[in-house]
Amino acid sequence: MSEEKTGVLAGFKAFLMRGNVIDLAVAVVIGAAFTNIVNSIVKGVINPLVGALGTKDLDHYSSCFKAPCTGDSGIQILWGGVLSALLSFLVTAAVVYFLMVLPMAKYLARRAQQQGVKETMEVSELEVLKEIRDTLIAQRGPGTGTGTGTGAGPDSGPGTGPSTGPGVEF
Repeated sequence: MSEEKTGVLAGFKAFLMRGNVIDLAVAVVIGAAFTNIVNSIVKGVINPLVGALGTKDLDHYSSCFKAPCTGDSGIQILWGGVLSALLSFLVTAAVVYFLMVLPMAKYLARRAQQQGVKETMEVSELEVLKEIRDTLIAQRGPGTGTGTGTGAGPDSGPGTGPSTGPGVEF
């Protein structure tokens, strides 16, 4: 039983020590703090500005669904609070997109482009080597094969070794 607990605790410790779990925990804490900042900006600055177009703060706008809306009678729809939450979402989404997502996408695109150049160079080198191989095989002539299984060395006769004569193009 104690071996089982030790194995579970060791697994739990390994899970917690993985980098992505710690990164996720930091992201949640930063996200919560960021949410408080955005909500303060929306409630303290944006709602009063939007409410200035009317006569009161945005959170106090409502409509009566079933008249009269006095006391406990009637059904009151608080659409100002919904609009405030929508504005909070839009501000948060804009900040996240313009300050985090867009720069990261540009960075990853630049990085992929640099890696793509390296891959293109590697592929082009491979293609050149294949062309050289095919040219050498073509110069050997028909019936010589690929040079495997004959047991002959490079000096065993014409057409069996690589050619360095004038017919090779590099």
